[in-house]
Amino acid sequence: MTKSVGYALLAGLAAVVVLISAAIFVGFGGDNGLGGGPHKPRNPAAPAVSGQWVGTWSAAAAAAEPGALDGYAGMSIRNVVHTSVGGSGARIQLSNLFGTRPLSVSHASLAVASAPSNPTAAAGTMRRLTFGGAAAVTIPAGGAVTSDPVRLKVPANADLLVTTYSPSPSGPATYHPYARQISYLARGDRTEDATGAAYTEQSPYWRYLTGVDVWGTEAQGTIVAIGDSITDGITSTAGANHRWTDFLAERLRDEPGAPRYGVLNQGISGNRLLVDGSRFSPNNGPSVLSRMDRDALSRTGVKAVVVEIGLNDLFKVPHEYDPQKIVAGMRAIVDEAHARGLRVTGSTLTPFGGHRGYTPRMNHAREQVNRIIRSGSVYDEVVDWDRTLRDPAQPLRLRPVYDSGDHLHPSDEGFRAMAQALNLNHLKQSSVRADL
Repeated sequence: MTKSVGYALLAGLAAVVVLISAAIFVGFGGDNGLGGGPHKPRNPAAPAVSGQWVGTWSAAAAAAEPGALDGYAGMSIRNVVHTSVGGSGARIQLSNLFGTRPLSVSHASLAVASAPSNPTAAAGTMRRLTFGGAAAVTIPAGGAVTSDPVRLKVPANADLLVTTYSPSPSGPATYHPYARQISYLARGDRTEDATGAAYTEQSPYWRYLTGVDVWGTEAQGTIVAIGDSITDGITSTAGANHRWTDFLAERLRDEPGAPRYGVLNQGISGNRLLVDGSRFSPNNGPSVLSRMDRDALSRTGVKAVVVEIGLNDLFKVPHEYDPQKIVAGMRAIVDEAHARGLRVTGSTLTPFGGHRGYTPRMNHAREQVNRIIRSGSVYDEVVDWDRTLRDPAQPLRLRPVYDSGDHLHPSDEGFRAMAQALNLNHLKQSSVRADL
């Protein structure tokens, strides 16, 4: 082989390597000039692609928003959400689950908030989002869509701003009513307004947005929590991120030896295990049985599931007092998880003595369910939140410091105690045992 031929072959191989590297970069989600230009990798010697997608935030689609039957035509919706883990890129999920007509989104953006609960974007973080390479997307009634990824340094434990603009009426807005977080609206297309000055209308809801994923090397996967208002954090301090899932995310970030997982909260206030709520009820949602796959098992990077559900099956009409039927529903969702190779940590039903809906018959059914759960015949692992939260002096009631005041839902300190009670080693054991 002559030197000239050898040099030509080497040059050709180098060109191929450059083309492959460029293709990988674009495949990850280079923003094609829409989000501030390309970003160089931290380590030029590192492989072109390293890391994985994990979920950093989510909210379950709960209902069609009453009073928003035509959606939000001509309005920009800026959802404020809080990350559990960070990364070097991000993508979002939008849902039209409860819509009756196609939802047109002509403009969408993602940014890091300049301060907690603030509609202003941090300098240099505003990114325009695309869907299949296009700036606009139409989501069919009942459907959902995931954006293309954008390069953005997403911090852990920080607020993001996810903004959508719809130019035309779209039918009922799919929303999550008990966000415990203020979001914002503005008239007109203010999607990439970094100052936030136009966002003068506040809202306690999350609309259309159901998830944010991040690309990174630190997080190893995602924990999904599914349940009712106790998981939704309905009595936690608004804007403080004091749900039990937030405290769990803090443990997973900070504790030595903890698995580095993102945490997704798929709680719906009023949710039941066995019975679906009505389409327009803001305090029910689809049952856990009907939404387990969509809201938990199919989430990005899921490694394990924590389930807290069952009290509303006792509370709500039709009351279910048969513990065997409740436990059968729990076993059904565990079987679904096992079919995906995932283990499930399940909680006992927490005390509610002193609540206005309390009856001895309800409590008797609760205690029967708890006995079966503690036997180990329902979930792979058990977190005994009944024992965690109850008052030793009055075991049918919440401990006063853990009681929000309604004798059913925990306080911020109660939510912290719930997170502390989880055995993190159980969450590491994410795959199903061969004998299950």
